[in-house]
Amino acid sequence: MNNKPTYLSRDGLQKLRAELEDMVTHKRPEVAQRIHDAKEHGDLSENAEYEDAKNEQAFVEGRIQTLEALIKNATIIDENHSTTHVQIGSTVKVQSDDGEESFTIVGSAEAKPGEGRISNESPVGRALLGKKKGEKVLVRVPAGDFTYKVVGIT
Repeated sequence: MNNKPTYLSRDGLQKLRAELEDMVTHKRPEVAQRIHDAKEHGDLSENAEYEDAKNEQAFVEGRIQTLEALIKNATIIDENHSTTHVQIGSTVKVQSDDGEESFTIVGSAEAKPGEGRISNESPVGRALLGKKKGEKVLVRVPAGDFTYKVVGIT
């Protein structure tokens, strides 16, 4: 696992902690019980239940490791961020040829582009970071280049 900081809101960190708690206290024991029950059915080489439970166990353990790493490397996004320039946690209103859009810049763990929450690591997020109201931003994406003008930062 890398030690790259994970930018999270306080709410996002709480959600990850709750998911980790659920995985460790509920999911892990459930899967262990399924494996135990499947072993009781005899020959493991032809036991689909056992194979399925082992696959789920691998998923659960991998998710637990991922959550632990995200939480360990969590950096809380400052909720009292600057409104003079774009930073993680900022909500940015931009103008383009397609009209106005708003984006909230968040860490990759909380990104939901369909809800306007874009990662600081995405092409648009990276391009907007550090910009000020009135500045134009060129965003380069595989589909082509486009330009935004920053019209508001909150």
